[in-house]
Amino acid sequence: MGKLPEDVMMLYSVVNMKLRDCYSSLDAMCEDMDIDREEITRRLGAAGFVYDAVSNRFR
Repeated sequence: MGKLPEDVMMLYSVVNMKLRDCYSSLDAMCEDMDIDREEITRRLGAAGFVYDAVSNRFR
């Protein structure tokens, strides 16, 4: 599994930057980086962020 920031705000920033600059979807990013999608959505969801597939970012 790829290394992600522990701090939720840093995680939010890094994930959205990667989605914006490098990947067409959360699934593509998770597959390429060998990251558990459920972990990302759980951690960001606990802070109130939800993935929006239309805009390809967490809000």
